[in-house]
Amino acid sequence: MEALANPEMWAALLTLTALEIVLGIDNVIFISIIVSKLPQHQQGKARTLGLAGALLTRVGLLFSLAWLASLTAPLFSLGSLPVSGRDLVLFFGGLFLLYKAGKEIVEMLSAGDHAAESGTATPRKVMSMSGAIVQIMILDIVFSLDSVITAVGMTNNLPVMVAAIVIAIITMMFFAGPLSRFVDAHPTVKMLALAFLVMIGFVLMVESAHVHVSKAYVYVAMAFSVAVELLNLRLRHRLDPQSEPALSPEEALKK
Repeated sequence: MEALANPEMWAALLTLTALEIVLGIDNVIFISIIVSKLPQHQQGKARTLGLAGALLTRVGLLFSLAWLASLTAPLFSLGSLPVSGRDLVLFFGGLFLLYKAGKEIVEMLSAGDHAAESGTATPRKVMSMSGAIVQIMILDIVFSLDSVITAVGMTNNLPVMVAAIVIAIITMMFFAGPLSRFVDAHPTVKMLALAFLVMIGFVLMVESAHVHVSKAYVYVAMAFSVAVELLNLRLRHRLDPQSEPALSPEEALKK
């Protein structure tokens, strides 16, 4: 009870929860892209399982702090650059993200070319539920490292760290569905989301080489790009009133 009355604990919980939600944005974007490949009736289940997997991974890492610390120990060196387990996870995670986002961009462009030539849309490829969950879990591990290392740096209170991660994941579960529908309903927004994933993958690979990239720059760039794209959606609708009205995040949340 004394801990609950401690204002420092509540300040740490609120701050860490906010950071976990911000750090989870890239995870939610990736999940939105992946589940769009599934049949409509499976998408909600895949999102829930993917985020539940993220929750288990992050809490598991918190209870394995000794192992997590060992990931920073050099395994070998490339010239003067020491390479640790964390560096390898970040590098291959970033490489996978670049491959996945690049492949999705090529598929979108190919589908657009086919539609322009034939006048009909190309049926999108359908992924299996197990394939979607495996891909989500692979990236969850990479995103979890970033999230958990931030949590450990913020406080040494394990219950606070666990509570912050649980609250953040539940919040993301609530918004993942509306975000997925919004991204899937607007091809240009989906392309922007894929571009974000390319940028995040590149940042992960750069950080694996011990070059620090401030997350503030990344998230400010993402927020600015989203604001511009929302203005473009409004402008396109005003220029072509006969087109389908742009689905706003608020409208997506109600559906």
